[in-house]
Amino acid sequence: MGDPRGPLPLREALTEYLGRVRGVRTTPESIVICSGVRDGVDLLGRVFGRNRPVAVEAHGLYIFRDALAALDVATTPISLDEHGAVISDLDGLDTPAVLLTPAHQSPFGMALHPTRRAAVIDWAECTGGYVVDDDYDGEFRYDRQPVGALQALNPERVAYLGSASKSLAQVLRVGWMALPDALIDPVIAAAGGAQYHVDALTALTLADFLNTGAYDRHVRRMRNRYRRRRDVLVDALAGFDLGIGGLAAGVNMLLTLPDGAEPEVLRRAGEAGIALSGLSIMRHPLAGPDIPDPDGVIIGFGAPAEHAFGPAVDALRGVLAETLR
Repeated sequence: MGDPRGPLPLREALTEYLGRVRGVRTTPESIVICSGVRDGVDLLGRVFGRNRPVAVEAHGLYIFRDALAALDVATTPISLDEHGAVISDLDGLDTPAVLLTPAHQSPFGMALHPTRRAAVIDWAECTGGYVVDDDYDGEFRYDRQPVGALQALNPERVAYLGSASKSLAQVLRVGWMALPDALIDPVIAAAGGAQYHVDALTALTLADFLNTGAYDRHVRRMRNRYRRRRDVLVDALAGFDLGIGGLAAGVNMLLTLPDGAEPEVLRRAGEAGIALSGLSIMRHPLAGPDIPDPDGVIIGFGAPAEHAFGPAVDALRGVLAETLR
């Protein structure tokens, strides 16, 4: 059956890589391999239990809310501003954990301000709660050195989650958790006591990729490709009077639309064969009227094949021109 945390060679390789590239303070014994960040959120949700809601950002990836809802674990939103998640919203909340995207907020794109990084660690230390650090694209920063993982501030209060979905391919379904000591055994128990989510061949191949430096070279190559695609897309959208955000990192950008335009843009994009996500689906259903509710679409520029990227950009321009004329 093997170690329930996953193959040791991959955990050793990740310990070195995450420490060197993301500043994560961990050991092979503290890393648990999973089949992606959603799987990691599912396992942590089982550990945190149903008695208290988990705090999440008011706008964030809905699949994590869905994963927790499938376990009958409620979620409660905290607001966002230009400095990221408003940590003071946690004051008075009875929650075991808060799920954040501190290096590059999804979908708005800001990094969590240093004072708030310190504040959420203080909150966790004072309340005994945990911070779940979803580092979904921390390697792909274009304007400066990548923002380090929040986990480095206190490894015993932060569960760090990452995956190969942005750097390699989503179909690999390989992710990892660097866990506080107190969460390791409960997470393994939540997984059934056996590591069966990722096949050994994939795990060992990724370990070799990391150990030989091939993964570093691949990430550098992809960072350059994504930066070029981002710039092409920004230039193509320059003629439209629209807000563009999330440009500093990652493989998505947020296009803010006029009020009421989001459904029509999504409809026309679907007819044109362009896969976009609406900003509205990222908004927590319990977000109150004090939480801004702009129309917008999230444009992923990493997935298209090289030969398809240019035509996809042209098709998007056509969709926007037809919708906003």
